[in-house]
Amino acid sequence: MAARPLVSVFSLSGDKAGETTLPAVMTAPLRPDIVQFVHTNMNKNKRQAYAVSIRAGKEVSASSWGTGRAVARIPRVGGGGTSRSGQGAFGNMCRGGRMFAPTKTWRKWHRKINLSQKRYAVASALAASAIPALVMARGHVIDEVPEVPLVIETAVESTKKTSVAKDVLAAIGALDDVEKAGDSKKIRAGKGKMRNRRYTMRRGPLVIYKSNDGVEQAFRNLPGVELCCVDRLNLLQLAPGGHMGRFCVWSQAALEALDTIYGEDGKRIPTAAMTNADLARIINSDEIQSVLNPAKPQPKQYAPKANPLRNIEALEKLDPFAANRRRMAQAAEKARTAKKDELLAKKRSARTAKKAFKAQGKAFMAEASKQGDVCANGFELS
Repeated sequence: MAARPLVSVFSLSGDKAGETTLPAVMTAPLRPDIVQFVHTNMNKNKRQAYAVSIRAGKEVSASSWGTGRAVARIPRVGGGGTSRSGQGAFGNMCRGGRMFAPTKTWRKWHRKINLSQKRYAVASALAASAIPALVMARGHVIDEVPEVPLVIETAVESTKKTSVAKDVLAAIGALDDVEKAGDSKKIRAGKGKMRNRRYTMRRGPLVIYKSNDGVEQAFRNLPGVELCCVDRLNLLQLAPGGHMGRFCVWSQAALEALDTIYGEDGKRIPTAAMTNADLARIINSDEIQSVLNPAKPQPKQYAPKANPLRNIEALEKLDPFAANRRRMAQAAEKARTAKKDELLAKKRSARTAKKAFKAQGKAFMAEASKQGDVCANGFELS
């Protein structure tokens, strides 16, 4: 196997105590799609069955009135003397009726997942936990952590006191993440607070050990801290919510055990379909370009043929005189349009002048139309 990067091993006091090689599984390809899919299905396998009572909404005696009474054929409560009698029953549209499609306990609650997919997802989650950028993107506070993945000497597995465990986390810079998780404790929104799920809290570090010599009892009471044996790695802990990049604190024995769990004698380490996913760099490389066929010349592009009936330039190439006639016609049309305003103004001025004598004519007609002898005073009208 090719040489792999070295990982520092820290003592319980936070000093560097040695080095170990990075397990090969930490170089597995990152597949967030597989991790999300496996996590979604695994998370369904701890659900408890629930259903409404099979008698809910049907505990009343009711029967349909049949046809001919101008009412719906829904079953109706029998009897009299109460407002309940005659009311619709049983149907999901009725008050006090059953729900639509009552839930049953024999629903398909659990999901089977391919073993190879589960192993691929765990390997991807392990590889992601060794990348500081992904760990920080998941929300973990690792500003004071000297190295990722964080490995402590095997003596941490013999820790039995929570106070000692807290000192160890503080020495290696992981206590900030524990405090962040503790400060995030809030009362759950919704009815879960009545159902023994009262509080919510962010996830803190995941402590992975080889053998439990007291480490479970020491770390289990710290807020947000979870523990896991390296022989029983769980995707629900390695990628909570289906998001890769859990902050893991390894014991040296647990980290070295990964090379026996994964590898030639253990589980197969997944390999990427492409070692280099930069397609543009691959295609443009000298190795690829040297064996490719030369680029084929593109056929000459011709401009679309212009219609001379609508395009004067195209008409001019066919018949310059016809093009000139069309230009002159367009100029005459433009002149007519400009002259139209002048004609309209002239007509309107004549109409205005005619209106000036209209009032005088009306007065004359009113005077001439009076009853009586118009010529009594001679030809004087006023």
